Order: sequence, then C-alpha cells, then structure tokens
Amino acid sequence: MGCWRSFGRRRRKPAPWVGGTLRKRKRKNGRLPARGLHVLSKIEEETQVSRATQGEQDNYEMQVRAANIVRAGESLMKLVSDLKQFLILNVFPSVNEAINQRNQQLRSLQEECDKKLIALRDEISINLYELEEEYYSSRYK
Repeated sequence: MGCWRSFGRRRRKPAPWVGGTLRKRKRKNGRLPARGLHVLSKIEEETQVSRATQGEQDNYEMQVRAANIVRAGESLMKLVSDLKQFLILNVFPSVNEAINQRNQQLRSLQEECDKKLIALRDEISINLYELEEEYYSSRYK
C-alpha cells in the first residue's frame, strides 16, 4: 500500500506535453506533432515570463522584508531608549530617598525659622511693653 495521503486517490498520468515527455516522444518518433510543438513553445514562453515575474516577486518580497526588519529595529531602538529614560528618571528607591532628605532639610529649616520668629516676637513684645511703660509714664502723653 502507498502513503496514507494517497488513500482513495487515483494517480493520473501526466499530459504528453508536460515536462520532457514531448521531447522523449520526439526522440522515439523522430518528429513532434504540430500541436505538441505549439504547446511546448507556449509552455516555454510562460515559464520564461514566469521566471521573470518570479524574480520580480522575490525582489519585491525581499524589499518588503528588509523594510519590516528596519522598522522593527527602529522600534526596538525606541523601546530601549524609553526604558533607559524611565530607569534614569524613575529609579524609585533613589528618588524616594532624595525626596525624604529634602523633606527633612525643609522641616529643619521650618523649625529653625519658627524658633527665630518666636524669639523675635518675644523680643518685640518685651520692647513694646517697655515702650508703652515709658510712654504712659512720661509727661508727653
């Protein structure tokens, strides 16, 4: 038995003009039938045209694939650039640490300013009290 693919199929004999059958027939008989010559010349013309169009099609396919490869390469380069930028700008532990340090610096500066303002307030209130006493106890009221 044959292959499982050929199960239930009949094998056909190829037409006499397909392949080299006509040439073999020519060798046997010494001449080719007129119809066979015509068919053979048409097939040869079609294969030449087919080869030319196949070459053009292959060339076009290579150009399309090359363009797709270039586009994919550019896309990968953009992705790598975006990843680098993201890692540089958004390294969360170091960014959080820098934010916390700056926060602590600003809080200590705020506490320092608050202490100075309280000291100024106390000094101004003392001076104001002394000036009020002086003013009310003076004769220029």
